[in-house]
Amino acid sequence: MFDLPLPNHPTAYARGVPPHFPSGDTDPSHPFALTLSRRTTADLMSGRAAPLVLACFATLAGAMQGAIDHAEGIAADAAPQLMAILDRDERLVMAGAATDHAVAWCHPVTSAAEAKGVVTEASQLRAQAGRAAAWGEPDLAQRLRHRADLLDGRLVDPLWRAFAARALQVAA
Repeated sequence: MFDLPLPNHPTAYARGVPPHFPSGDTDPSHPFALTLSRRTTADLMSGRAAPLVLACFATLAGAMQGAIDHAEGIAADAAPQLMAILDRDERLVMAGAATDHAVAWCHPVTSAAEAKGVVTEASQLRAQAGRAAAWGEPDLAQRLRHRADLLDGRLVDPLWRAFAARALQVAA
């Protein structure tokens, strides 16, 4: 999910929800980009499934706060939105699910062995989602895909693993 190419410029608002960022925070020269996953059928079929860049930030703390600011604009009954913070080289720094006024950050894996286990589990969940869809259970398939996407959010680039884990400790 988060391995798709990142556009170098911010794009339009996601699903009609304008982010609550002060103007000037969309400077593409900043090292951290807050992105939103686009997984709707229309986006997938049109080739626009690359993450939507909401804003760029000079610091990781700023990007994390930007995600929380975005979450404050999400309706209480809306589905969680998968967000990711990418560095300027498009490496995953952090990911999480944004809901009404909160972001549930995914804890990064701590080793290559744990990453391998996460990839295996996410793959199994996607296979189960495919079978659920074939059995006429679209809601179950969607929940399984969402769980797999959250597992993918733990696959932080090895360069950022310790830093992201520490950032989550400080934020807690």
